[in-house]
Amino acid sequence: MSKNKTRVAWVTGGGSGIGQAGAEALAAEGWTVIVSGRRKDALDAVAAGINAKGGNAEALPLDVSDAAAVDVAARHILARHGRIDLLVNSAGINVPKRSWADMDISGWDKLVEINLNGVLYCMRAVLPAMRAQQDGCIINVASWAGRHVSKMPGPAYTTTKHAVLALTHSFNMDECVNGLRACCLSPAEVATPILKLRPVVPSAEEQARMLQPDDLGRTIAFVASMPPHVCVNEILISPTWNRSFVAMAQHQ
Repeated sequence: MSKNKTRVAWVTGGGSGIGQAGAEALAAEGWTVIVSGRRKDALDAVAAGINAKGGNAEALPLDVSDAAAVDVAARHILARHGRIDLLVNSAGINVPKRSWADMDISGWDKLVEINLNGVLYCMRAVLPAMRAQQDGCIINVASWAGRHVSKMPGPAYTTTKHAVLALTHSFNMDECVNGLRACCLSPAEVATPILKLRPVVPSAEEQARMLQPDDLGRTIAFVASMPPHVCVNEILISPTWNRSFVAMAQHQ
């Protein structure tokens, strides 16, 4: 799909981190990119940076937990561009109070609304257009926590990311007959702003050894560049110096 300026990509969580890196990598490959998120100033900055480099990007503020707003956003993109070829669901959060000892229901609900419901809402919103095209790709950014249960991410985050993995595979089961495909991209630790919400924020030295946003941007562009007959069902990716592995080795 790359190097084709008629291809339209919609990236949620596009104002920072993995979403921003994905938008920038896609734009460099010739995609028209619409970046969505809750912070208009951040989206405008990302779009301006892409356009300054000769890309084609637009900002479209959106709270993905609002199903009606998601539908409106999808209709806006279709009215303006006539198609949506790629959806990158990168919007996601975690909260500081994430253990069984201190979690609260409002935090759980917030994670489910954004990390899971928001993914479904966006997938559902693009589905009619992709079916009509008989072509379309969805990349759902999950997490290492969606494959491996560990203590640090907390029960809400871990549960939502496991659910995104199942949702992705379920989509492929139903929609492969319509020429559609979805990839669950599950990175281990990435040095993004969400790390600031951790109870213990990793040091600069630790973050330097993690995956970097550009690593995931390149991965998103790779999946998007595959021909329509190829479905990359799932990617599990980690830094070579994987802190979860290091911690296990230290306890042996």
